[in-house]
Amino acid sequence: MTRVAAVLVTPGMADGAPPGVDPAEFLMAVAEDTYEMVAGLELVEPVILSAGVPGLDEIAWPGTPVLSIGSPAEAFAALPYGTEGVVVSADAPDLPPLLIGKLFRALGRAEMAVCPAEGGGAVAVAARLPLPTWADPDFDDPDLVGRLRRQAPGPRMVATGPGWHRLRKPVDVGRLDPGLEGWDNTRALLG
Repeated sequence: MTRVAAVLVTPGMADGAPPGVDPAEFLMAVAEDTYEMVAGLELVEPVILSAGVPGLDEIAWPGTPVLSIGSPAEAFAALPYGTEGVVVSADAPDLPPLLIGKLFRALGRAEMAVCPAEGGGAVAVAARLPLPTWADPDFDDPDLVGRLRRQAPGPRMVATGPGWHRLRKPVDVGRLDPGLEGWDNTRALLG
């Protein structure tokens, strides 16, 4: 079994930059922190998916594919290989790796698993690959889990794990947990 973990980076993720912080630097810091968490996972192949954000090769470790996609809707279709995949939103720099592990574990009993985002949408979505034809995960859909469950051809095909937060607006940086390890680039930029 090959597991792929992709970090999805979009230009709009710069909107979470607080006043006085350059949005482009903020975007690169959160993307790098999220990528480093994903790249540190055992038994997982990391990938970076860029939906119109240049320069992401600079944050990737050697050998990590950095793939351009037209929109977030193409994320799962762009995964180069694998039997299971997870796509993680890059604006969650302090996401604990354990939550990604829980999504992969849930794929043992469901076709998809979602880490819901506070305020709606998703922080991460995992699926058996190829992505089921009935699924079209939208990370910013306020009721993503409900919509996916309505689209699924049977019950219990969409599992949920514990939720987390994304940095979508400047006020969201207050949700970052200084007690958690990681997110060093974001921490340094905000400090």
